[in-house]
Amino acid sequence: MPPANPIKGYVYVMGAALLWACSGIAGKYLFRSGITPSELVQARVTIASALLFALLATARRPLLMIRLTQVLPLLLLGVVITPMLQMSYFLAIKYVQVALAILIQYLAPILVAVFSMLFLKERCTPAKILALALSLAGCYLAVGGPGLSASGMNRTGILWGLCSAVFFAAYTLVSERQMHRSSPWTVLFYSLFLACISLNSAFGPLIFIDPGHTARQWLLIVFVAVFGTLIPFGLFSQGINHIRATRAIITATLEPISAAFLAFILISETLSPAQVAGGALVIGAIILLQIGRETDDLSPAAVRAQAKRDDAKNPLTGTPE
Repeated sequence: MPPANPIKGYVYVMGAALLWACSGIAGKYLFRSGITPSELVQARVTIASALLFALLATARRPLLMIRLTQVLPLLLLGVVITPMLQMSYFLAIKYVQVALAILIQYLAPILVAVFSMLFLKERCTPAKILALALSLAGCYLAVGGPGLSASGMNRTGILWGLCSAVFFAAYTLVSERQMHRSSPWTVLFYSLFLACISLNSAFGPLIFIDPGHTARQWLLIVFVAVFGTLIPFGLFSQGINHIRATRAIITATLEPISAAFLAFILISETLSPAQVAGGALVIGAIILLQIGRETDDLSPAAVRAQAKRDDAKNPLTGTPE
């Protein structure tokens, strides 16, 4: 491993956040041009997994190997969680503003904290309680607040946004544990590859390949697959190698801010003052929560060291023989 370079780490994560925001804008444009969420999601995971397999098989073939104990978690991650995360995210973007959809999705770290306190015996601190309250208030304002009537709220988009937050939290919990055992590239490949199989089985093989698509549509589809999936996840993984995971997540909250700015510039979307205030509360809650977790988190080096000690017991199962 190269020596840690915090400046590089922050630059990598900020680049990932900006690319994720651009991906949401591209997805919104594609939906307005006639591409369906199911087509875009299938194209995204199919193209990304094929490219990543080609790269790993050519340059880093050992990263395609997994342990027996990882089969079931990776099946859960790739067959269920990743497809539902992708679908709910882009369905939310279809029905509501891009920035609003991403803001709702950024409730996921709060859901992770609740799960961890209830089931993983994490300490319940005043900072965590305050963060949860801020996130709920922020979400309320982000979806319109008291001034928005029920008839004016796109409840379908809000529901898909909440689903996206739930599956993003599930993705975080499952993939983070697997990354303690394997390279992030290994976990990313199997989550995309299994999602590719799942979505091509559910919607029909390669439904996104349509001779009626324009050159601009194909360009944006490839952009979402490469610059909205492979590259940003790669940047984020490299960033974690240089800075703590908690700091990386804090930095990644630039995504909804970037999405709001880009949506305003590129596709003329605007957010009301109440929605902007709600977004600020959600981001503030995430930052407060992650600062509170800072002392509890192990560094990547410590996690890898512990994993090596466990693997020394048995290279296949990680348990004593």
